[in-house]
Amino acid sequence: MTTRFVAPSILSADFSKLGEDIEMINQSEADYIHCDVMDGVFVPNISFGIPVIEKVAEMATKPLDVHLMISNPDQFIVPFRKAGASILTVHYETCPHLNRTVQSIKNEGMKASVCLNPHTPVHLLDDIIVDLDMVLVMSVNPGFGGQSFIKNSYKKIRLLKEMIASKNPKCLIEVDGGVNFETGANLYDAGADVLVSGSFIFKSDDPIATIRKFKNL
Repeated sequence: MTTRFVAPSILSADFSKLGEDIEMINQSEADYIHCDVMDGVFVPNISFGIPVIEKVAEMATKPLDVHLMISNPDQFIVPFRKAGASILTVHYETCPHLNRTVQSIKNEGMKASVCLNPHTPVHLLDDIIVDLDMVLVMSVNPGFGGQSFIKNSYKKIRLLKEMIASKNPKCLIEVDGGVNFETGANLYDAGADVLVSGSFIFKSDDPIATIRKFKNL
């Protein structure tokens, strides 16, 4: 049975009452708090940065899973560690020296994760997978919440699971984009370990119950 982890994405939280939403996650069965950092350059949107991460870290009792959708992420590895990130995800597409980037993340005491955009094939991680703690598969094009799920993601996850099983069984597979109960169950079946969900959790009538259901799909 696949391990089931859940990471609510605060991109969909109500920032006028962010403290209440973080406390809801604290009280829930969620495993991580997913933080999407966007720069308006690598992705066509701007979200939040280090000051918000620092405040979330002060309130959170769950590890911060920080996803850098930014150009030149290497220059921000230390600042995000200081801000409170436990897991730091960089995009394959933004790191020409990915091995060095991954080692820099690990040297700062964080878990290292690499993200693949929907068009980026899994096999490109073949030489780096042994060094990774997690791979994040984007099942929508990054930049905005509430998009429709890309069904080819299931195939990518199955291929990735085969690679991980043979080279680094401890590496987790995380999926972000269009995750609901239906896609979530199928993602777990395909081999995903961590589901990121934003609007589906925060717009539900009972977010804590929704998180609990994700854990038990």
